[in-house]
Amino acid sequence: MSASTEIDFATVLACSVHDMKNSLCMLIQSAELIQAEGNKLSSDARDELARLHYEANRLNSNLLQLLSLYRLEREQLPIQIDQHFLAEIFEELLLKNQYFAAQRGIEVRVEVDENLSWFFDRDLVLNMLNDAIANALRYSNKRISLSAWVVADTLQISVADDGPGFPDFMLQDASPDMNKLNLKHGHTGLGIFFAKLIAKAHRNKNLRGKVCLENGGVHNGGVFSLSLP
Repeated sequence: MSASTEIDFATVLACSVHDMKNSLCMLIQSAELIQAEGNKLSSDARDELARLHYEANRLNSNLLQLLSLYRLEREQLPIQIDQHFLAEIFEELLLKNQYFAAQRGIEVRVEVDENLSWFFDRDLVLNMLNDAIANALRYSNKRISLSAWVVADTLQISVADDGPGFPDFMLQDASPDMNKLNLKHGHTGLGIFFAKLIAKAHRNKNLRGKVCLENGGVHNGGVFSLSLP
């Protein structure tokens, strides 16, 4: 095969991911339309529909992460910083995940001042937090808290659940290397790798954003924390 006909596999994969994401968005929209008629479904059907919507939402988040990482590698991912109100961001996150949370009987509490606003890339941060909430929903028992506040000129966002907490290998892997994926735990670390890259892309003077995983918090479970300067 000549050089002119060689396939850029990364670009082909990115295009395929983009097409899959579009199809997945249509699937999510269809699921939401069916959910609107949920009172006509059996209990088992509602449970299965909630799980379908949850998995589709999670997969869509993963595809967005892959596209963002591809664009970041090609230096084609512009960080669009603007002012956003955290209450509005949290409301959208609740809407994305309310059906699955309701079907599982999980209470999602929001703690944020309605006037709190900050400067960040809305789409990237929204996707990051949606992934964190999806993870919390999977392992939570009954309660999740989504909160935001400001400390020392830094925005702090926390997603805390009452599940078993993050496993030791995730807590110990502070800087996952995507060139050395370890699949023995059934976990690639893509989500946390993406989160840390996006957090670091948010800069103010000499400070950068950061992400932290820990166990404990208000519900004695897993805690995902995002700090933005």
